[in-house]
Amino acid sequence: MRLIKEKIVVDANAKIDFFSNLFSSFFFTGYSAKASGTVGSLAALLIFFFSIFHIPVVLFLLIVFSFTTGIFTSKRVMKKYGDDPSVIVIDEAIGMWITVLVFLVLSGSAISLSYLIISFLLFRFFDITKIQPAKYFDRMKSGFGIIMDDVVAGLYAGVTVYLISLFKF
Repeated sequence: MRLIKEKIVVDANAKIDFFSNLFSSFFFTGYSAKASGTVGSLAALLIFFFSIFHIPVVLFLLIVFSFTTGIFTSKRVMKKYGDDPSVIVIDEAIGMWITVLVFLVLSGSAISLSYLIISFLLFRFFDITKIQPAKYFDRMKSGFGIIMDDVVAGLYAGVTVYLISLFKF
């Protein structure tokens, strides 16, 4: 379990195309000096200022696009920064969106600011603790593995937020 990953360059000569760098680092939030995963997760919440992303089908399509694109762009970034580098945070964005999507689908209602905050906190908890099968995916040295551990964390967090909402917090 790593709270803060160091940014390490394993191949300084490896070139990363602009789009792969932009996408995998989620608009360069992955280059945050500290806690890039947390910064990327917070940045992912900004889309919820736009009501269109409160529609589950729209959010699902964003997740599918980001998942498939993120696998390929992450592989390119890994050539320079190694396995599961801290600059790749598209996985955190996808995990956050999955957390909210699960809540929206299970609850059948809109998500409030308080539940967005709870979603963020729970997603970060599950992302850091890597409860199985997230740990299994985290050990994979691939773009797929990088993203899948956050998918699992997002599923856990989304269900947990929904269960909390049953108590009308």
